Order: sequence, then C-alpha cells, then structure tokens
Amino acid sequence: MSLLSAQQESDVMAEINITPFTDVLLVLLIIFMILAALITPPGFQKQLPNHTNNTQSNNDDPKKTIDVEVNDRGVIFVDGTRTDEKNIYYIMSQTSLRRGHLHVSITADAKAPYGLIIRILDAAKQADLDDVGFVTS
Repeated sequence: MSLLSAQQESDVMAEINITPFTDVLLVLLIIFMILAALITPPGFQKQLPNHTNNTQSNNDDPKKTIDVEVNDRGVIFVDGTRTDEKNIYYIMSQTSLRRGHLHVSITADAKAPYGLIIRILDAAKQADLDDVGFVTS
C-alpha cells in the first residue's frame, strides 16, 4: 500500500480548480456594476427660468436680437408679436433675411412645453441663426 500511495502523490493533478477564479470574477463584476451606476450622468433636466421674475437688464440694441417668449400655456411671442408653432419657422427665416444674422434670446416659463422649446431651437437653426441663448433671471 505504501507503494501505491507514494505513486499517487507524485502524479500531477490534471484538473484545474476554477472556483477561486470564478469568485474573483464575480466580485469584479459587482464592483463594475456599482461603479457604472454611480458614474452614469443623469438625464437632461429641464430647468427653464420663470418669466414672471425676469427683467430685461441688458441694454443691447433691440435690432440685433430676436426676442422669443413662451408662456406656460405654450403661446409664442416673437418680438412682441403672437405666433403659433407652425409659423415659427417662417417667422425666424423671414426675420433672419430682413435683419441678418442675429442673436436669439429665448425666455420661457418653467411650465412651458419642452417640445415647443425644441421646435424654436430647430427653427433658429434652419434660419442659420446659430447664436441662441436662454434668458435667465
């Protein structure tokens, strides 16, 4: 018997124990999942300024800016003239053609429909008005 046990001890073990390797991989997976949840940026938060608290503080030349106002019900005013969502593209392009490349100042209520603000930005982009900004209080 002693001869057999000595022979068995000297043989090379042919099986690989993958349990420690699996444990390490699972710990790394959990660490990466936690880090990915912490690193991902939050979604775009709509924080538009409230128009009721807004005052026009800069004394820029009004001929160099297009003032676009949107109230909480989605009514659009371009330079004081009421318009609707369908005509904003036409008005932006005509104003750009008449007065040249201008700065577009968007003043919107915090409860204004977000899709409407995107359409105003799109209308400015199509009219080659690249200088667009939001008026904040």
